[in-house]
Amino acid sequence: MAEFVVEFGKDGSPVEADGRLDAAAFHRNHAPIWAVLKNFLAGQSGDVLEAGSGTGQHVVSFAGHTPDIVWWPSDLNDAHLRSIEAWRVHAGLGNIRPPQRIDLSDPAWSVAPSDGKGPDKLRAIFCANVIHIAPWLVAEGLFAGANRHLRADGRLFLYGPFKRDGKHTALSNAVFDTSLRERDAEWGVRDIADLEKLADSVGLRLAETFELPANNMILMFVRKDAIQS
Repeated sequence: MAEFVVEFGKDGSPVEADGRLDAAAFHRNHAPIWAVLKNFLAGQSGDVLEAGSGTGQHVVSFAGHTPDIVWWPSDLNDAHLRSIEAWRVHAGLGNIRPPQRIDLSDPAWSVAPSDGKGPDKLRAIFCANVIHIAPWLVAEGLFAGANRHLRADGRLFLYGPFKRDGKHTALSNAVFDTSLRERDAEWGVRDIADLEKLADSVGLRLAETFELPANNMILMFVRKDAIQS
């Protein structure tokens, strides 16, 4: 069952002295998510952006599985950025870059650290539980950026609850969707068909869907002209 949205650090959970936040959902979903991602990232090299890293726990977990991939976490929330950096330091992994402040609602967003040494093209972009707690403009910006930044064989992975052809896949997701729209009329569980249309408009296509626990899914998008092995 999808959870009601709270800002990490304001949900009553403890905050470590160094700023690390702990998301309960991470402990439930990181293994099923990695079970999908490992088919495309394990043993590979290159750069991967996490768009909307939240606490930073996912990027630390996945970076530990992929020593030859450089991970670029990002977020817009100050508390989240502090937590991501604290988790990065705590993990001591050399393949995680400092978090970047990225506003996905800006279609011109880029991975541009202060030293100017950003990645050329990305092997993948991973985005979990973001586009349903943000205006549709954020989804548009995410896909526009994916078109610019993904390499020819790159992939965009979206994780979260989704509708199919206007219908919810579970009653719990319908309840969740109602709670989101009551909180902000521009939020809501997104329909896969709408995301396919958005992808098509920027030169991407939905290549595969993966069913995950708690009525969540991963949608994998690739370039329309990509030849997949």
